[in-house]
Amino acid sequence: MKPREIFLRALHRKPTPRPSTGSATSIVTVDLMEKAGAFFPDVHLDAGKMVRLAAAGFTEIGFDNVMPLFSVCHESAALGCKVDWGHRSQMPVITGRPLRIGDEVKIPKGFLTRPETRVAFEAIAALKKSLGGEAAVVGKVFGPWTLGYHLYGVEEFLMNTILEPDLVKRAISTAKEVTVLFANAQIDAGADALCLGDHATRDLCSPESYRDFLRDVHAELVGRIACPLILHICGDTSDRIGYIRETGVPCFHFDSKVSAKEARRLAGAKLSLMGGTSNFRVIREGTPETIAADVREKLECGIDIIGPECAVPLDAPYANMKMLAAEVKRLTGPRARAGKTDAT
Repeated sequence: MKPREIFLRALHRKPTPRPSTGSATSIVTVDLMEKAGAFFPDVHLDAGKMVRLAAAGFTEIGFDNVMPLFSVCHESAALGCKVDWGHRSQMPVITGRPLRIGDEVKIPKGFLTRPETRVAFEAIAALKKSLGGEAAVVGKVFGPWTLGYHLYGVEEFLMNTILEPDLVKRAISTAKEVTVLFANAQIDAGADALCLGDHATRDLCSPESYRDFLRDVHAELVGRIACPLILHICGDTSDRIGYIRETGVPCFHFDSKVSAKEARRLAGAKLSLMGGTSNFRVIREGTPETIAADVREKLECGIDIIGPECAVPLDAPYANMKMLAAEVKRLTGPRARAGKTDAT
């Protein structure tokens, strides 16, 4: 079974010859940029460089998927947010927001042809052509909660969940159309699956707010976006995984602030789990011993796709991700399975 099929089957908890390895968020590090010869900030708006850097996730690190959108800014920039696209050691950031609560989110004409969005389709199509038979090609979109932060500002958006909840719900209702439009255009370009990033983390969003503002919206997105979704939420999400299960999303990309054992218990038998490996203790600071121990823990807990918890630190060594992917295959490959059979 090829890596692509292993990844896509693991998204739905279907039988695979081994657990999958990969990530729905950025795996870019400075030394991976150097290896690929493609650097921030150029890769964010140059499809050729974006493809070169994304492909290294499969060809150099050994993950089962590639994901070419390394920032949180693409659709927000196309909606009018000001963006600092960063540099080799800095991720892009939103620096200016166009709206206030009460203003309507309007999708501008030409949204899908702006450089910030068009680059996604060009890169996905190129990756699909070059790697589509071997590695899964995963796109990325942001949900209406994250778009609310970007368009209105975190403080104003969150404050009005209390002061003006109806206005926030209206903003979410219009922002979700951006998510659907950008998602389905990436599918048309060839994406096998999509990361749905929506930063409803515990320190910014209570479980009741997730239930009241987002659960039904995420369920709607599952129905309207025509490919498997990988929901990514940072932080301790143990208090909302039960609600996430109710959305019908097939896979949840979780943070190490939730233990793998607890995440598996809360997710139940149907919700696939990705990630959970600490970016700091393992991906940046890990040794062969701690990486092997982390992989064994994830295998014992039934994590379906093993990889980083979120966008990796730019100063991490990519060799640790390569080691992690290799360790999954070493412990679960044909030779390891044959050894278990012999032992029994």
